[in-house]
Amino acid sequence: MNVKEKPRFFKLPAGANLHELPFAEIAETATSVDLVTESDKDAFYFRGLEQQEIQLNRSQIEAVRHVDGSLLILAGAGTGKTSVLVCRTGYLLNVQRVAPQSLLLMTFTKKAADEMRERIASLPGMDAGRARKIEVRTFHSFFLQILRHSGYRQEMLANEKFKQIILKKKMREFSIPDDFQPESVLSLLSLYKMNGKTVADMPETSAAEKQIKQLAGYYEQWKVNNQKLDFDDVLTEAFLLLRKDERLLQTLQQRFQYVMVDEFQDTNPLQYELVKLIAAPQNNLCVVGDDDQTIYAFQGAKNDIILDFDQLYPDVRTIVLTINYRSTSPIVGLGNAVIYQNKIRKEKQLESTRKSSIVPFYLRPWSTDEEAEWIAEEIMRKVNEGTCKYNDIAILHRTASNSRAIFEQLALEEIPFYDFGMGGNFFYEQSIISPVMAYLKLALNPLDWHAFETILPTMYIQRDAGMQQVHAEQMRHPRESLIDHIAALSTLKPYQRKSIVEKTNLLKQLPSLEPKLAVRRIRQQFYDKYLETHDQKTVTTQKESIKEQLDELETSASRFEKLEDMLHFIKDMKKRHEQMKMVANNPDANVVKMMTIHKAKGLEFPIVFFIGASEGIVPHITAIDVKKYEDVKLKATAEAEMLKAIEEERRLAYVAITRAKEELYISSPSFYRGNKIEVSRFIRDVFDNGEKKAIIRRSGKVKEINTERRKIKAWICTSDKCIAWQRITSDEEQIHTSKNCPLCSSSMEKGEKYVEVPVVS
Repeated sequence: MNVKEKPRFFKLPAGANLHELPFAEIAETATSVDLVTESDKDAFYFRGLEQQEIQLNRSQIEAVRHVDGSLLILAGAGTGKTSVLVCRTGYLLNVQRVAPQSLLLMTFTKKAADEMRERIASLPGMDAGRARKIEVRTFHSFFLQILRHSGYRQEMLANEKFKQIILKKKMREFSIPDDFQPESVLSLLSLYKMNGKTVADMPETSAAEKQIKQLAGYYEQWKVNNQKLDFDDVLTEAFLLLRKDERLLQTLQQRFQYVMVDEFQDTNPLQYELVKLIAAPQNNLCVVGDDDQTIYAFQGAKNDIILDFDQLYPDVRTIVLTINYRSTSPIVGLGNAVIYQNKIRKEKQLESTRKSSIVPFYLRPWSTDEEAEWIAEEIMRKVNEGTCKYNDIAILHRTASNSRAIFEQLALEEIPFYDFGMGGNFFYEQSIISPVMAYLKLALNPLDWHAFETILPTMYIQRDAGMQQVHAEQMRHPRESLIDHIAALSTLKPYQRKSIVEKTNLLKQLPSLEPKLAVRRIRQQFYDKYLETHDQKTVTTQKESIKEQLDELETSASRFEKLEDMLHFIKDMKKRHEQMKMVANNPDANVVKMMTIHKAKGLEFPIVFFIGASEGIVPHITAIDVKKYEDVKLKATAEAEMLKAIEEERRLAYVAITRAKEELYISSPSFYRGNKIEVSRFIRDVFDNGEKKAIIRRSGKVKEINTERRKIKAWICTSDKCIAWQRITSDEEQIHTSKNCPLCSSSMEKGEKYVEVPVVS
């Protein structure tokens, strides 16, 4: 590759109808130096902060000074929420003279808790002894401590692999196929428990659901029998304990007079119930979060918890932090324009403190492989010119399979990198991919024991029993192909024998095929159908992800003419993957950081490449097509689920954009999984021809749009907890007397709404 050739980067995305770029307004520069006067009783505290170069803005000062009652701090991306929490803690201690042991700060990761504890200890007027008395904890460590003090002696079961092994063993007893994924069972069980439900609440209308429920029930009972607790149990047991032991609860409530929760948008229902218990009855509860960054629905986080906080605490004081200190005005402006399209959110418009002439760049490569080439080329150009180092750069992607092409290109170009989003999993060794790879390996080496063991379930042969029999036969009567031993077994049932014959013939055909055709032959002949008939191994919305991984494998295979070349390349990539792992624990390593957008939340990088910003990738196909929700019976419910999914996908795009500090590159491949795809709607909508959006970008504030108010006929939801309404657009709708709400399924009634319509001058 010629590193002097520049990829085609543009200041507008492909197909943009509007040529105005979104810029955030530059925020006011007033800080505590200007806003806190010497006559203020708390001036000494802010002067102390200023000596440590901590100068708070107007909204931050307001949040720090709030003492009693509930407080909701809506902290936009990069607005200094941690500084506010830390400084508010110091304010309570040094100005309000609150005892340190009366403070409880809760967050989600040990890293965040440790950082907060260190920053509190370094505040003016603080010492290590006072700082240690403050409870700065993760949810799990805090409630585990309560359980331990209450006599719970069960051992913590923290090893995810061990949990899966427990279920795998039981699956053999239940005769459940080997390809069943125990992690899916554990994930589903966790969702139920974090929503206050138990195994008894899990459905069992199909054979698959019965098996999931059976395994979940076994796992729960196994923990009881073996005196074990997992992380979910810490929260469920703590909740039961506090509801049962009124004296203990009162002790905690009396001790912790002030409760603060970081990253509140990530809270699940059970965590919220626990927080409410501890904070009552004083309700000196301060929560900090950003509804625009709620991206963990798959882990049980619910966006409506932060959105509806003021309904449970009607006297709450809400403070919005809108000054972004992280990113330049063009990056913040793009983030504003993207997230504005979401309907279910708290209105906020971020401002920036940093002007810049460097705007986000857009690229429209032909494929994900070309995308990877262009990005690798740009990275090398930047580093060679000395404008940045490798560790200034992050590449953010939607799913693990989306990183395959860029992973391989960086490895080929010998660009040092680490993929924090892979969780240690090599693409070609993922559970869905490995059986296909095993057939390709076995086709070239019929005596490959590991590959042979991997394909046994696809022939409906139990792994352990099959391997024992074949190993014994090979010792007695060696053959050139391991599969021949299976075919000779007398205990086979007709459907097993038929499957073995088909697979034997397939293995003979594969070496003569081009790799892409070989992968496609495996899929067409049996593998896609095999996965579909074993639908109990995954939930509905993951099925498309499985197909996505297999399509990506085909894309990878299309680059090779011979099977040997493909397997040799993958072997080399495997070595690179192992080398990459060695730098994982070195945060100072000069490497490009590659991770999923989910992993990147809370982080920031000078330069960000946001890849896969195309329809079907971001937003993901499972959020686009209502038909993918096969388990949803009512269309209205399906539409509501689709709206939630699309809005979460848009929040993902927003998180990716707002990770960038100096430079942002957004790539939208034209082809993916063999199909032509459009630039992501999240990017297209920003550069739409609509007058309203153009005015928003020019003014920088929604309030300054020139509009006129018009009355229209509409369906309006009757639920007082729902904001949904729909315009009546046809004569046919005028005839109908009832309709279900697409958001909450409540009944809707006809009425009138006033809407703001942009006035075009």
